[in-house]
Amino acid sequence: MNHLPLIIKREYLTKVKNKSFIVMTILSPIIMIALIAVVAYLSNLNNEKVRVISILDESGLVKTVFKDSDNINYDFLEGVSLEIAKELVNETSNYGLLHIENIKNLDSVSNHIKFYSEESPSLSLISDLERKLEKAFTNLKMEEAGIDISKIEASKVNINIGQENFSGEESSKIDSVIKLIFGCAAGYLLFMFIIIYGNMIMRSVIEEKTSRIIEVIISSVKPVQLMLGKIIGTSLAGITQFVIWVVFGGLLMTIVSLVLGISLMDSSLPQQELMEMASNNQGVEFYFESFKQALSNMPLINLIIAFIFFFIGGYLLYSSLYAAIGAAVDNETDTQQFMLPILMPLILAVYIGIFTVIEDPHGTVSTVFSYIPFTSPVVMLMRIPFGVPIWQQVLSLLVLIGTFMFTVWFAAKIYRVGILMYGKKPSYKELLKWIKY
Repeated sequence: MNHLPLIIKREYLTKVKNKSFIVMTILSPIIMIALIAVVAYLSNLNNEKVRVISILDESGLVKTVFKDSDNINYDFLEGVSLEIAKELVNETSNYGLLHIENIKNLDSVSNHIKFYSEESPSLSLISDLERKLEKAFTNLKMEEAGIDISKIEASKVNINIGQENFSGEESSKIDSVIKLIFGCAAGYLLFMFIIIYGNMIMRSVIEEKTSRIIEVIISSVKPVQLMLGKIIGTSLAGITQFVIWVVFGGLLMTIVSLVLGISLMDSSLPQQELMEMASNNQGVEFYFESFKQALSNMPLINLIIAFIFFFIGGYLLYSSLYAAIGAAVDNETDTQQFMLPILMPLILAVYIGIFTVIEDPHGTVSTVFSYIPFTSPVVMLMRIPFGVPIWQQVLSLLVLIGTFMFTVWFAAKIYRVGILMYGKKPSYKELLKWIKY
């Protein structure tokens, strides 16, 4: 009699009714959103803080360079010495003092500029000051050389190379960025899902084995059915938890954003850069159109279908190995010697995806590792956005499924013997003997 549906139901209900599972399902999105909200709130406070910088310009060359912004105000000091200027800055609690000496030779200008402050200044602030001064003194030096700056500015040409394949499909640089984001997100999600819920399967097997419940269960259920039931039941519980996290987390993010009046999805770009981009309407429209074009070029249906199949195949493949490890040991401490051979292909797949697929998605290394079943779920998911023929995807998936079936048979051999073994930590040599039984 096939007891697989009953085992799946039992595993699923056991997991979702567990107190720790319920608590973490509720607390995890709350903690995550709380951390994001704190960071966003502190960043918002930092952006709203107005810094006042005093400038003592003895050269008189940069008075028109520094203009007040939303976050920085400039206070020009005149007719005072450097020591008096320092005292004034301390008394007024200004952020710092920028001192520019009376420069005679522009070639040595960097040796005559200093920034004084009580605390270490912000790196972005110093970089912004340097950028403004570099532009100002460069223009002054060109004027001294008799160069017309307006002609130089007018002669600048912006290049945006159009991209198109031989079939006439257009693309842009943003296409690669979106493909990179999707590929990394898909690979990382699978990586984390395998580690989190694979360990859950392994702990479940160890728990039942040490409590001797398994001796009663195995008398009426085949070991293969029991192992598959654990894998599928725990997977369904993990998917349930993940869906709750997405829905509950999205709801919490919306509520927190409305209550605190801040956006938790703010860009990490500096505010000044965003303002400069916004001032260039043509640039914003260009990037917006490029973004829409990039989305339309993405094979969304292919991506969704491939993601589902490779995600399920990769997870089942590694879950069967986790179940075999759980059956071979008596406690989690003993699992360490068997974990490295399982984690190494996963880690290798992530590194191949980040450092090879992104740079050369159709190269030899990327192609070969997209067929190896222990790396293909991650590597192939990262390659597909860059355009992979359907026959390659199908071939990689068939190899993955075939390897999964072999792995289930292999793991079931270990599982059949290991679940009834107690008090002894097996070696790799003994595991090979179990497979031959």
